[in-house]
Amino acid sequence: MMQNLIVLIAQYGLLLVFANVLVEQLGLPLPAVPTMIVAGALAADGKLSLSAVFAVSLAACIIGDAVWYWAGRRFGNRVLRLLCRVSLSPNSCVMQAQVSFRRWGGSLLMAAKFVPGLSTMAPPMAGAMKLGWPSFLFFDSVGAIVWIGAAVGAGRLFHAKIEYLFARLESMGTIAIMLLAGLLALYIGLKWWQRRHLVNTLRMARISVDELQHLMKSGDNPVIVDVRSAVGRQLEPRRIPGALPVDLGRMDELNAYIGHLPSDREIILYCTCPNEISAAKVAKMLMDRGYTRVRPLQGGLEAWAAAGYSLEELSLDLIAEELA
Repeated sequence: MMQNLIVLIAQYGLLLVFANVLVEQLGLPLPAVPTMIVAGALAADGKLSLSAVFAVSLAACIIGDAVWYWAGRRFGNRVLRLLCRVSLSPNSCVMQAQVSFRRWGGSLLMAAKFVPGLSTMAPPMAGAMKLGWPSFLFFDSVGAIVWIGAAVGAGRLFHAKIEYLFARLESMGTIAIMLLAGLLALYIGLKWWQRRHLVNTLRMARISVDELQHLMKSGDNPVIVDVRSAVGRQLEPRRIPGALPVDLGRMDELNAYIGHLPSDREIILYCTCPNEISAAKVAKMLMDRGYTRVRPLQGGLEAWAAAGYSLEELSLDLIAEELA
């Protein structure tokens, strides 16, 4: 059975490599690195063309990333929130991608493929930030070439060991197929559990937009904190009136704000992440320091805007200073 699989890969290898790399770049949890390693090993044995393996892998990367880049340019924050909502890697949520892009700019694309989750998030982030097509294609191509080269090169270097592994798997027959399927299911299950664990850890009482509006009108004077990154504020240059900007990606700034927030007033935090993850993280930090009247805003800025409540336009000059 395993020998038949090797023959199948050798016969349809280029198509399989292209399809696997493409679906992974489009965001499906089907790792392409093992496929490229096997293809590299087959190329070392003369069963596949090395240049063809490299070419189809690169084409699949560029096509998949270009789709997300276009979606980012067209839909901006909406496509980023969608990716964060369905991602199996909660640590690669919108906030982490924005912080990384702020630090590295377009060059982030050269390393993104080596970071689970960020590989899918980086292209639409580049599009949302209006990185030019030439710059996007340059950085993305360099990153793809390095990533593909590492995987295919490993296959060529260790082709003898890979052949031995195939021989062992062949001797195991159906058990080997079940083992590989089980490992894939375990990987997906682990990622899902990590996401649920993060959400459950940050589960706390939220305040609705209607309740916040009532607090503001009743004269209770709540402290409203905008925990979006500077990149997030650039993508959506509006805020709830009077909100204090605090960048979760700048721990020194965050610690300074935490030390000066009043403990005798309601502190409301909002962001633009699904499940209010960023706001809940800051709320938990405040609670750990003794603050008790802290709540994330349910639905974040998007829910506030959808309810028709007033918004304040942010100064583009101020945002530019934050990004500097």
